[in-house]
Amino acid sequence: MRFVFYTHSLVSDWNHGNAHFLRGVMRDLLRRGYKATALEPIDAWSRENLLQTQGPAAVERFRNDFPELCSQRYGADFDHEAALADADVVLVHEWTDPALIARIGRMRRDGARFTLLFHDTHHRAVSAEQDIGGMDLSDYDGVLAFGETLRQRYLRAGWGKQVFTWHEAADDILFQPHPEIAREKDLIWIGNWGDDERTAEIAEFLIEPAAALQLIGTVRGVRYPDAAIDALGTAGLDYQGWIANADAPKAFAQHRVTMHIPRRPYVESLPGIPTIRMFEALASGIPLISAPWDDAESLFRPGQDFLFARNGLEMQALLQELLSDHGRADALIAAGLETIRARHTCRHRVDELLTVLKQVGTTQVTDQLANAEAAK
Repeated sequence: MRFVFYTHSLVSDWNHGNAHFLRGVMRDLLRRGYKATALEPIDAWSRENLLQTQGPAAVERFRNDFPELCSQRYGADFDHEAALADADVVLVHEWTDPALIARIGRMRRDGARFTLLFHDTHHRAVSAEQDIGGMDLSDYDGVLAFGETLRQRYLRAGWGKQVFTWHEAADDILFQPHPEIAREKDLIWIGNWGDDERTAEIAEFLIEPAAALQLIGTVRGVRYPDAAIDALGTAGLDYQGWIANADAPKAFAQHRVTMHIPRRPYVESLPGIPTIRMFEALASGIPLISAPWDDAESLFRPGQDFLFARNGLEMQALLQELLSDHGRADALIAAGLETIRARHTCRHRVDELLTVLKQVGTTQVTDQLANAEAAK
């Protein structure tokens, strides 16, 4: 069975967490014997920024880190009909051009035999409703929303025929503990600055506690303004810019604790949706303290898998506790790993995707899934 993923970029993870998730999903599909390829626009801003800031070597890193993955770039004259002629499942990400989203829908309406799914992993359904509401999803077989609150938003608006919750997760083949690496520094935070969506939160939960405790720490991510870099430096934190996602597990391994600072739109309007970094950090075996968010779907066991800090002073106290109490830190690591491995890997998400396909798939897809089940 052949899967085709329309993505903003599979090659570039510059400010683009969805690439992390799709790489993990595609790798798991390939391990199961399916075919999986990606299509991405030739002018994707993530890739352009990656090349501009890191040079061609960063693109080569993708090929070296993920040699089994294939992504083809398309321009204005690309023949999408030919590219999808033998596809069984087509999954279109919400950053795809709306005209192309509609064009692929028309292919399905006009008789294409593939199952067509729309995939939403952003907050535009609440922050830019007209963008999502203006897309023509009438010919899509289903919508995959990366949180139950987002699914409910689609249902209320009448966007899509059938809508399913499909959370992001960790590629635990990549994200795993590295006990051979010594934890030489205190704190690491990996996250992008964003459009002032968490500026105050970064100051309260990261910069001020780190400065008060005089921690030795590292910050990785992109789009930091000069004033933010200066503030990190004043707090004693070492800002090192972009990190290839494949390097993140070993970066976590060099530090004793990390934190989760969600973007404000998710805290205020889309409860229950953590960033993918939270899944990846816990899968890497590092204790985690989170700024407030509502785990509305009980994805984790707060207080057992990770700790919540309600404000900056609590973050400071919990950082001090975990850095001094190794037994407490080890217990959090074990519990976090247990939950990730039980519920939140890309293997789990592929299982969920196949379950969705059994429900909304075309005969071409459901027959193949049934034959695969019978052959087990």
